[in-house]
Amino acid sequence: MADTQDTAKTIQITAKELPLHCPQPGAPLWARHPRVFLDVLTEGTVTCPYCSATYEFTGERPKGHH
Repeated sequence: MADTQDTAKTIQITAKELPLHCPQPGAPLWARHPRVFLDVLTEGTVTCPYCSATYEFTGERPKGHH
């Protein structure tokens, strides 16, 4: 993840980044809020309720338990 978390664009997420939580590791201090886990697999996209960052799942879905 880059040093800044641009909430204006969609952030691509793959299976290796699950379980998804926001803020992402490496987010600058000004972009921090309480960690919230987000379910990106149900709809394919999800928006963080704190910072409005939009995440989109791309690639192959995980098989079985993750």
